[in-house]
Amino acid sequence: MSKTTWDLIVIGSGPAGQKAAICAAKAGKRVLVIEQEGGVGGACVHRGTVPSKTLRETALAITSFRRRSGHVIDIDVPESLQVASLLSRMDEVVVAHERFIDDQLGRNNVERWRGKARLLSAIEVEVAGVHRDVRHASASLLLIATGSRPRSPAGIPIDHEHILDSDSILSMRYLPKSLTVLGGGVIASEYAATFAALGVKVTMIDRAERPLAFLDPEMSMRFVEAFERVGGTFLGRSRAADVAYDGFCTVATKLEDGTVVESEKLLCALGRVANVEGLDLAAVGLAVNAAGVIPVDEFCATSVPGIYAAGDVIGPPSLASTSMEQGRRAVSHALGLPAGTAADLSPIGVYTIPEISQVGLTEDQAKLRYGGAVVGRARFDELTRGQIAGAKDGLLKLVCDPTGRKIVGVHIIGEGAAELVHTGQMAMLGGLEVDVFVENTFNFPTLAEGYRVAALEIVGKRAKAPGDREAASVASSRRRCA
Repeated sequence: MSKTTWDLIVIGSGPAGQKAAICAAKAGKRVLVIEQEGGVGGACVHRGTVPSKTLRETALAITSFRRRSGHVIDIDVPESLQVASLLSRMDEVVVAHERFIDDQLGRNNVERWRGKARLLSAIEVEVAGVHRDVRHASASLLLIATGSRPRSPAGIPIDHEHILDSDSILSMRYLPKSLTVLGGGVIASEYAATFAALGVKVTMIDRAERPLAFLDPEMSMRFVEAFERVGGTFLGRSRAADVAYDGFCTVATKLEDGTVVESEKLLCALGRVANVEGLDLAAVGLAVNAAGVIPVDEFCATSVPGIYAAGDVIGPPSLASTSMEQGRRAVSHALGLPAGTAADLSPIGVYTIPEISQVGLTEDQAKLRYGGAVVGRARFDELTRGQIAGAKDGLLKLVCDPTGRKIVGVHIIGEGAAELVHTGQMAMLGGLEVDVFVENTFNFPTLAEGYRVAALEIVGKRAKAPGDREAASVASSRRRCA
């Protein structure tokens, strides 16, 4: 049995593994990527981010056309519409993205093996191929990036036909008339918003008071309002006591308070589980923690020298963007390259309808850390571009420290939120004060003008504070020019 030696072995080819492999290869290292699936890219490409965002884009196009035409021309989604027809572009997008990743790995001379990996030691991995062939590979560095899968809670009989999880939801043949969504996290909220936009009667059920509880409360509540405006229902502080399919056409969800919610289909999106089975972590002295994920330090290093872990397998935030950064950071640290500071200012994008994004602290977090906060807001329906686009649900919120100068958080809901947030992110990374948004020019009409409107509100609040003559002068000048 042959054994090949590498500088780095990466187990998993999702966002974390891909970025780690490329980073090491560009540093001149010999890299092997082991992937169990038939193609590279992990769940992100084949069952998660790419497929779900493709369906969302279709739903968004329909709702956007209605809104931008002022409902003069309306679009009705026909009953019994095949989901496959809404995903006609999905296969094309998935294949293209998989080919791009594979080509990128190839250009950088990264070797790819298909098979199931098992750790034999801190430097050796056994790979069982699809044809029962077994190969061994060794390296001084290992990165575990095996991702996660949907959690199947006890008492919820997921059959992938009537009661589905996030891997099987897009396998539905027809668009259902009604859908119950268990959960209030990112996956639950994104699918709930997408199907509601397509005309499905959606009911979200979650034990938390509001969905997306990690967001600034103002943003999550605006999401609920938008969701309910298109016919959705959110039931907070609720738990499913029993879920059952009647064998004919209805899934009944009985809540702990006795309420029964009936729907044609149900999506269970109650968390994810790290893919560690079969790795034999114990063979190298590793184990998952109480949360079921591999514990790591700020550089994604495990407790075993030379072994790193990144992506969903180490737990939240479990986003493609943060996973990529974790992979890069892990390899940089392992190879003695500059890893940079911890990613405190990594943005979060939630692709609901409307879109939500944030970077930095929420208003409540800022008050807790600094003893106070000064906040400025810009409503999209008060911006010219927002009025033109009919973007009624949009809001840009800037959070500053108590001086009203240092930007500590940016929160946006509405069209293009995940793009717009980067302007605030760069300002924060550059240490720029909020006044930079007042003193410089934005294209007109744009939604980015919201930064100036929100900043002006903060400057105006500073002007009312005793002793801030500069802010009072700026505010006065702006009033004269208005």
